[in-house]
Amino acid sequence: MGSAPESSGARNKLRLAIVIAAVGAALWFGGKAFGWWDGASDGKLRLYGNVEIREVQLGFRVGGRIERILVDEGDKVVPGQVLAELDRRPLTDRLASAEARYESASAAAARDANGSRPQQVSEARAALVSAQAALSEARRQFERRETLAAKGFISRADLQTSEAAMSAAQARVAQAQAALSLAQEGARVEDRAASAATSEAVLAERRAVQTDLADAVIRASEPGEVLTRARETGSIVQPGQTVLTMALTQPVRVRAYVAEPDLPRIRPGMEVKVRVDGAEREWPAKIGFISPVAEFTPKTVQTEQLRTDLVYRVRLLVNDPRGDLRQGQPVTVIVPAFGQR
Repeated sequence: MGSAPESSGARNKLRLAIVIAAVGAALWFGGKAFGWWDGASDGKLRLYGNVEIREVQLGFRVGGRIERILVDEGDKVVPGQVLAELDRRPLTDRLASAEARYESASAAAARDANGSRPQQVSEARAALVSAQAALSEARRQFERRETLAAKGFISRADLQTSEAAMSAAQARVAQAQAALSLAQEGARVEDRAASAATSEAVLAERRAVQTDLADAVIRASEPGEVLTRARETGSIVQPGQTVLTMALTQPVRVRAYVAEPDLPRIRPGMEVKVRVDGAEREWPAKIGFISPVAEFTPKTVQTEQLRTDLVYRVRLLVNDPRGDLRQGQPVTVIVPAFGQR
């Protein structure tokens, strides 16, 4: 009769031992996952964060019809690589027109700046000499007829005709003198300034068209990977409209957070390691920036112990030339213990 209670008590003890072992295993593995036991054993600090998501929306600064898209989603690109092009025929026509106007305006500006040619000055001087000779002859004829009119040999009307001819000759001399002066002085200062300004305006227009031609091509400015191809060949796009979305893959940046008590353990330029779930490999990294402003722990990295604590944002640069890390991927940052490298 006494064996039944003893057997029941043994079973209860066994169940209690199993529960304790299960709880202990859960605490061990859970603590190891959060770095509790490792941190206590090896003295290393563990920070948690994510690979930063860095994207750029690519488009044309000018509008037009897409002639070619040379990449697709998932393609790797390098700096300077041509990704897409517009139909540039309308722009080349505008450039040809601007260049023709610039040539004409430049010629006019040079003409005004250089003044009259020596042949033009000589021609004006010869015209003046001819007008002066005609005036001398007209004056001689008038004086002779004036004498004849005083003696009654010619009529008063003939004298007046001779006087009018002399006046006309004087006017032609004045006109020739003015023409010679203009030929010697060249264009006025105002005219030279106006022609030079016109030439500069047309030159600026030509440069603007050349800029539009350069902006009709999308080139990669940094190494990355094409995420989205938003438009296709033949599409009409407006200036600034997104054609491609590209992820900037280099350099790889990690954003992590450190609690205030652990701030003395890190510093800018410090060498650390980065780990990801499911991989034994570690990536070398360097702390590049520590925020001077505290903030609440983001939900993406907070643990139960950190949910109400203030932390400081840390940015790291990771050496990942093969591009194994993915943007947004959770990471663990391993900071060496004091005295370790």
